[in-house]
Amino acid sequence: MAKKVLVLGELREGILRNVSFEAIAAGKKIAAGGEVTAVLIGKSVKDQANELFQYGADRVVVVEDDQLEHYTPDGYSQAFMAVVNQEEPEGIVFGHTALGKDLSPKIANKMSAGLISDVTAIEEVNGEFTFTRPIYSGKAFEKVVSTEEPLMITIRPNNIDSLVKDASKTGNAETMTVEIKDLRTIVKEVVTKASEGVDLSEAKVIVAGGRGVKSAEGFEPLKELADVLGGAVGASRGACDADYCDYSLQIGQTGKVVTPDLYIACGISGAIQHMAGMSNSKVIVAINKDPEATIFNVADYGIVGDLFEVVPLLTEEFKKIKVASS
Repeated sequence: MAKKVLVLGELREGILRNVSFEAIAAGKKIAAGGEVTAVLIGKSVKDQANELFQYGADRVVVVEDDQLEHYTPDGYSQAFMAVVNQEEPEGIVFGHTALGKDLSPKIANKMSAGLISDVTAIEEVNGEFTFTRPIYSGKAFEKVVSTEEPLMITIRPNNIDSLVKDASKTGNAETMTVEIKDLRTIVKEVVTKASEGVDLSEAKVIVAGGRGVKSAEGFEPLKELADVLGGAVGASRGACDADYCDYSLQIGQTGKVVTPDLYIACGISGAIQHMAGMSNSKVIVAINKDPEATIFNVADYGIVGDLFEVVPLLTEEFKKIKVASS
């Protein structure tokens, strides 16, 4: 049982990602009444510390440096390891994001520690924690117990509920000075093609299109439905390969792994590589003209029909519900 836990507060375009708050909740669970310290790394990030307190962090340690404006494995690992050496935690929690998946094994290696990745659930039995994680592209799950400290895990976004935000809670972030040196890579500028709006990996609602959308213009009805639902638009590898959309929207084994509350698959056949990235969604709705499409095997609700007829109808009905409830 880890009495002192470190959690990485991850930022995206200067805003804390929801997985940071979920990581605090996971840290609270494995700390079992102990102390959870959130770590913020970057350039001029101290102003974000208060939100971490509001979501349950007991302390916040900030490492700021101009060289940490953009993520690099060398820079972030130096900063994070400096905090680790100072705090000597028994547990560490990262988000299972692109950053977390890159940084966590590097930290684990430096600490000669084990790493339990892609955790979707945490259970405690007689003071021992069991971590559930998917294997074989999500077709099975395994339960893992860590036998040594420090306990290090990454958690999949949208699987562990964050604590209720307490806007009245405040705290004083502690600033730590770390000499960042010998960087092998320096990021001068980040140019992204990712769509604006809801972060796909943390979206509660996703409307995804496959080859059945037929063209880039075919994604427009999906975007409209996603906007009405306050969700994000995703895509299958087939749609990306056909140049219907950018690869930043790809969901699947070689794309993003998502776990939204609602996943609407439009014109997606259900290749196993795609389902590896979305099969753990809480509710799956499939829209496809082919009644034999594999996607219906994992769908909670299936609609056999032309997505260009069905999606606009759904959009109009949801608009009516929003107007009636406002």
